Amino acid sequence: MFHVSMLRRYRSDPLHVISQSKIEIQPDMTYNEEQIRILAPLVKILWQHHGVEEATWEPEEAVR
Repeated sequence: MFHVSMLRRYRSDPLHVISQSKIEIQPDMTYNEEQIRILAPLVKILWQHHGVEEATWEPEEAVR
């Protein structure tokens, strides 16, 4: 939650514009995702003495 006093006026910035890409929608309203590249391989770590809900995602090279 936040109070309305925390809002600020938006100032237009060309860097905030997100370019659209064309997506082909199938008749069943789905579309195909295409993988471009893996930016950072992550592994989910279950830490000793912690519950599953406290597991964290860590870079793969950090756990080798």
